[in-house]
Amino acid sequence: MTRIQQVVFELTAPYAGRPYHVSGHALFQAIAADVDDRARRELQVSHGVFTPSEYGSYPDEHSQDGYAGKLGGSLPPVESYEDLFLFRDAAQRWLQASRPREAQNTMDVQSHGGRLAVAPESFFGVPAHQRNSKRRVTWYIHAYLHSEREGVLPLDESVLDGIRVGGARNYGFGEVSLVDSQVVDLDAVSFDGLRGHDQYSIELVTPYVLQSEAPDADTQSVPWWWDTSVTGMGSDAPTRDRRLRRREERLAGESVYDLATIDHGQLVGYAGNDPIQTAKNGVLRIGTHARFGFGELRVRPAGRDRVPEREGVV
Repeated sequence: MTRIQQVVFELTAPYAGRPYHVSGHALFQAIAADVDDRARRELQVSHGVFTPSEYGSYPDEHSQDGYAGKLGGSLPPVESYEDLFLFRDAAQRWLQASRPREAQNTMDVQSHGGRLAVAPESFFGVPAHQRNSKRRVTWYIHAYLHSEREGVLPLDESVLDGIRVGGARNYGFGEVSLVDSQVVDLDAVSFDGLRGHDQYSIELVTPYVLQSEAPDADTQSVPWWWDTSVTGMGSDAPTRDRRLRRREERLAGESVYDLATIDHGQLVGYAGNDPIQTAKNGVLRIGTHARFGFGELRVRPAGRDRVPEREGVV
C-alpha cells in the first residue's frame, strides 16, 4: 500500500517567502522538530501550493463534476489521478469564470519594516451595486506527506497545527493552522484518464534538481524520457537540457545549500513507454531532494493542455 497524507493549512500570519509555493524543505524543517527520530528519517514532504478559498467548479477531468461551492480550504475526495492536482495547478482553474479570477488568484504583499511578506488574506473592490464594497479572500496552503515505511503516517494534528514556515519565523511570520487532512491510497486511485492515448506530455509541478551543494546529493541529468523537441526547443541531445528554463534555488536551514534546477511550470514531451508508472512515480517525486518536494511531475495526454485556448498544442 502506497499512502500519502494530504493536508491543508490556513495562512494565519504574513509569510516571508515566495508567493507561489512553500518549499517542501521548509515544511519538513517545521514538522521535523515535533516528530521522533524514526519519522524524521522517513518523512517526505511536498512543496506547499498557495490556494484561495473561493467558489468554484470541478474541472472536466476531475472525478466530481459541476459546481462545488467553496473550494481551496478543504479537501474533496480523491478517486482519480487528476483529483490529486486539483489545487496543485498554480492557475487554480477551478475558480469560477464568472468571478474576477486574476484578482482572486493574486496575493497581496505587505511591508514590515522594509521586509516584504505575503499577506494571509487579500481584499479587493467590487462593483458599486454589490452589497459590500470589498471582497475578502483567505489564503491556504495545500501539501502532502509521504513515507516508504508503514506506521509513520498519518501524522497527528498536534504535530502539524501551528507550525511556522518562511523567513522571520522567530518573529511570528509564516504561522499556519491545520484545517483539513486526509489519507489517500495511491494504489486505489484510478489512472483510467491516462490510458489509451498515443502521446503524452509531462508538466513539471515543482523544480527538478540538476545539481546540489548539499552533502551526498547526486548530480542529475535531464531524464532520457523527457522529449523537449515537441516544445520547439530542438532534439539535439547535448544541448537540449540547456534550452529548458532554469532557476537557482536554496535549501536553507542550519546551513544554506545552492541548487541548480529546471524550473517548474514547463511542459515537455514524454518519450517513455509506461505513462501510468511514470505518473505514480511523479506523485512521489523523482531525483535529488525528492523528499523535500523537488521533482514532482504530472503526466497529461498530449493535446490536453493546461490552457483551453491552446488545446491541441503540447
